[in-house]
Amino acid sequence: MKLAIALSERADLQRRISEINTRLNRNAKVQEGEVPSEEPASLLQELDDCLTRLETLIVRINRTNQATIRDERSIADRIAERDCLRQRIQIMRDFLGAASDKVDRYSKTEIKIHSTVDVAALQKEIDTYSRTLRKLEETIQELNWTTELME
Repeated sequence: MKLAIALSERADLQRRISEINTRLNRNAKVQEGEVPSEEPASLLQELDDCLTRLETLIVRINRTNQATIRDERSIADRIAERDCLRQRIQIMRDFLGAASDKVDRYSKTEIKIHSTVDVAALQKEIDTYSRTLRKLEETIQELNWTTELME
């Protein structure tokens, strides 16, 4: 099985587990004399099966991500870089938005507000980080589709 298929299955399992959680909560209580619309015991068994499969899959994915090396870097290293790069870009975009907000003055006596950074330079920096992120995501996707999942 390719790593990309395992990642897709993991996402499906996580969705299923979330749905089972919702269904369990809907069937936690009933009025006296009523029966639940779904049997909690069977839902709990389904949850257990899904979690067991998910745990196995996560272990195999993590092993594969750590052991798969290209250009002296593992997939796990690239994922860590990607996650931090995404966070950096988001924070910088938020900051850029705050720095570039225009503050209207209604008279010359009102306080004049200036940005504390060069907005254009910051935007160029964000664009550079975004290009790096796109290339990194392409590399990760390529590795996901060409790497066999480890046991």
